[in-house]
Amino acid sequence: MKPLSFMIIGSGWRAMFFVRIAKRFPEHFQLKYMLCRSQEKADRIAAQEGIMTTVSEDECQAAEPDFVVAAVSKDSMFQVTRRWAQKGFAVLCETPAGMNLEELKGLWELKETYGAKIQVAEQYIRYPIIAAGLRAVEQGKLGEPYGVRLSAAHDYHGASLIRHMLGIEPGPMRMWGKRYVFPVTQTDSRYGAVTDGSVKEWDRVCITMEFCLEGNSSGKMAYYDFSGVQYHSFIRSRHVNVQGRDGEWNDTVLRYIGADGLPVKETLLPYLDPRYKGLETDGLRRIAGQWNPGLELDSEQDEYAIASMMFDMREYLEGGREVYPLAQALEDAYIWLLMEQAKENPGKVVQWERMPWHERK
Repeated sequence: MKPLSFMIIGSGWRAMFFVRIAKRFPEHFQLKYMLCRSQEKADRIAAQEGIMTTVSEDECQAAEPDFVVAAVSKDSMFQVTRRWAQKGFAVLCETPAGMNLEELKGLWELKETYGAKIQVAEQYIRYPIIAAGLRAVEQGKLGEPYGVRLSAAHDYHGASLIRHMLGIEPGPMRMWGKRYVFPVTQTDSRYGAVTDGSVKEWDRVCITMEFCLEGNSSGKMAYYDFSGVQYHSFIRSRHVNVQGRDGEWNDTVLRYIGADGLPVKETLLPYLDPRYKGLETDGLRRIAGQWNPGLELDSEQDEYAIASMMFDMREYLEGGREVYPLAQALEDAYIWLLMEQAKENPGKVVQWERMPWHERK
């Protein structure tokens, strides 16, 4: 089968994930161009990575890629996604899809009114260790899930994880919370270890969410607790806890009631979906074959999750099967906007309101 061709708008840290995936799996993906802002950066990346780069939109369009990856700054994501969607290209955009309600509604209008093909690369539910836990929840091992404590990912990523862990569609909710500031000694970064003993002030956001069943204010709940330092630190960990009537998922351990009525304790190994067999690497298989008591959300799993979304773009382009439904991605970003309100107004209850993507057709 012919590889899917794509181009990347953007040349920052996140854009390089897509470059590595294309180079690692040439039988599946063909990177035609990376569109850069400056010729200097285009030349440098071309020399370093051995890929085609350009500063010309016309050159990118003439290459006729199957889809476009928008991997620009948060503030530019909506404008870039809209621009290339209006040119007639299918777009897989990085998160968040938009920075405010106007942008989120604008993306939905592009899809519903003009038929724009827009998908969002919300990859966290595809991390193999997260997928394993979600699979256990879907299999009913915990019973109906009703509570989540999440300290594993920020903002819209956290919203996505919470909704999937609770098994709920976009719907009524409310929240309240607060932002704290604490000092943390730096030990790691995107670019490697930090050993100079430097200390930095980090926000820590704690928010309680209630997802309300129709006419029932005590439907399901989540407690979100996260600080950005948790992404890159040797002295800060990340955690997941999901509870249901019959069991609990805690990081990499499941506890539930077996078919014989007796309690079961099960270690959780990362789950590799057979659909993406061709995207597995030796490093990923090693991770999946060995239990780790800590919840490790490493770059190997991240790249695999992103690659699986790119892989699924073929079915989206050919038959319309969404990679990550746009309505879900818009809801994640909307919940993030509510979280921003909650943390800036300590203790104040922030209420969900119906948005265009909530309407059933």
